[in-house]
Amino acid sequence: QVQLVESGGGSVQAGGSLRLSCAASTYTYTRHCMGWFRQAPGKEREGVAGIGSDGMSLYADSVKGRFTISQGNAKNTLYLQMDSLKPEDTAMYYCAAGFSMGCVGPRSLVQYWYNSWGQGTQVTVSS
Repeated sequence: QVQLVESGGGSVQAGGSLRLSCAASTYTYTRHCMGWFRQAPGKEREGVAGIGSDGMSLYADSVKGRFTISQGNAKNTLYLQMDSLKPEDTAMYYCAAGFSMGCVGPRSLVQYWYNSWGQGTQVTVSS
């Protein structure tokens, strides 16, 4: 229902930074969850960072302290600031939006709770 478009991916050396952006076609209320997922070749898609229906941000252990998720004031944009990038961060990154108030806490990192997905943007980190 909601169209999402990611941008900002690219190639960077280990230790560098990238900022991913996600534009939504419609306004997203704060009670909805929004998040970033990633998938590397041969691996399952995993939740990276999410903002639950309560407005709290959560991060996967692998990125906590390095990545920061945030929303624009209009709630139709989502960002992922990625610092101290590692080669293990190399993956296709997807923006996602959920529309259930149950998408909160650890659920905001679970793809079951999301129903709209972007096409992805590639992030490649070289050592």
